[in-house]
Amino acid sequence: MSEAAASHAIDRRELTSAQRNAVAELLRVSPVADELGRRFAAAGHELHLVGGSVRDALLGRLGEDLDFCTDAHPDQTLDVVRGWAEAIWETGREFGTIGCQRDGLRLEITTFRAESYDQVTRNPLVEYGTSLVEDLRRRDFTVNAMAVSLPEHRFTDPYGGLADLAAKVVRTPGTPAESFGDDPLRMLRAARFAAQLRFSVHPDVRAAMSRMAPDLDRITAERIRDEFTKLLCGADPIAGLRLLVDTGLADRFLPELTGLKLEIDEHAQHKDVYEHTLTVVRNAISYEEDGPDFILRMAALMHDVGKPATKAVGPDGRVSFHHHEVVGARLTKARMKALRYPKDVTSKVTGLVALHLRFYGYGRGEWTDSAVRRYVTDAGDLLSQLHKLTRSDCTTRNRRKAAQLAADYDALEERIARIAAEEDLARVRPDLDGNAIMELLGVPPGPIVGRAWKHLKDLRLERGPLDRDTAEAELLRWARDEGILG
Repeated sequence: MSEAAASHAIDRRELTSAQRNAVAELLRVSPVADELGRRFAAAGHELHLVGGSVRDALLGRLGEDLDFCTDAHPDQTLDVVRGWAEAIWETGREFGTIGCQRDGLRLEITTFRAESYDQVTRNPLVEYGTSLVEDLRRRDFTVNAMAVSLPEHRFTDPYGGLADLAAKVVRTPGTPAESFGDDPLRMLRAARFAAQLRFSVHPDVRAAMSRMAPDLDRITAERIRDEFTKLLCGADPIAGLRLLVDTGLADRFLPELTGLKLEIDEHAQHKDVYEHTLTVVRNAISYEEDGPDFILRMAALMHDVGKPATKAVGPDGRVSFHHHEVVGARLTKARMKALRYPKDVTSKVTGLVALHLRFYGYGRGEWTDSAVRRYVTDAGDLLSQLHKLTRSDCTTRNRRKAAQLAADYDALEERIARIAAEEDLARVRPDLDGNAIMELLGVPPGPIVGRAWKHLKDLRLERGPLDRDTAEAELLRWARDEGILG
């Protein structure tokens, strides 16, 4: 379709009142868009608001980042924005993108592109395009292939993005094979859209995802990580996760998720670990207080990944997964390292996975105050998230059992609060510091001080706060037992 034909077709399309209002609102809150459009027009160039900015405006969720495309090349774009923009950055210049800031808005202006991959390497081949319609065709999905031309406000939709937006469906401007061949990450992005926007995926797109899943191996771990994080933090990650598993995409970068689909036979029954996991993720979301919590959601997703490796069937036919939390923490750490997650994020997720079973047994009256102190100390800053994960892990359909588990955890939280108020559990430390230990034992800084400090901390966790005389006597007793003192 030629650009003239596309424009004619779109000009005849009648927008609904809500859609007209959305575009008007976008231009009302972004007066800089018209001003920038006039500057490009004066320089003899086109400028179009495009992609996610148009989509989000129509959805009523426009942010402060605006995307534009133009026929101007980067040097020409720089000539237009210099002296007008409050700040300029050229970090995306090799991809034809110039960024700038004006009136609190971040603007990214990209030269028309005909970008594709060479089907071998992980890096895109960037070639400048020559028209708006060509630029829109190279975009991932039809809902991102709409534009508003500036300053005249002409709406362009050559691939039916408006209809797909209304139908809440993910479809590609060209064939799915063409789109995913250009950039295989778009397959993962389709699943992310299902999670973020609660969109369905067109059957043709879904079939191509299944067929071309191995092509995801051409994409860097960092790009996969970023898309997956957005998916998991979406409004409905369950839909996205199911799509990853059903199409085989999960096998390419998160095989542990597919691995949760354990074979279940009539002689060795146990709960469906895969479905249980998705329920735990959904439960965890219900406990969030300040928006998506990636660490909590990721821990919920990975908490049982150790079960396949630890599954055992006893003589009585009962299935067990002994120490699956230990194995799961190790698998989680390895997977998150492979996906290049930061070490601190990985440490928190693996910590929650390792601790998620600690609570069970509390209701039988086996926990001493010492056990409560250790639970709080081992959880550290993760305690609040551990509470949520543990409660989320209760997916039994037995109402009486579920009520008992909830009551038991209520009691544990109350007990933690009581002991914390009495002993300041958030800062459990030995009753003697390093200086006091060195003075009493007559030793210099070194390993002995560390061992003594650990002994006193364990004693503090076991017995609670000790007075000074008792702490000193216990330290001296330990030192004699260890042969440090005669």
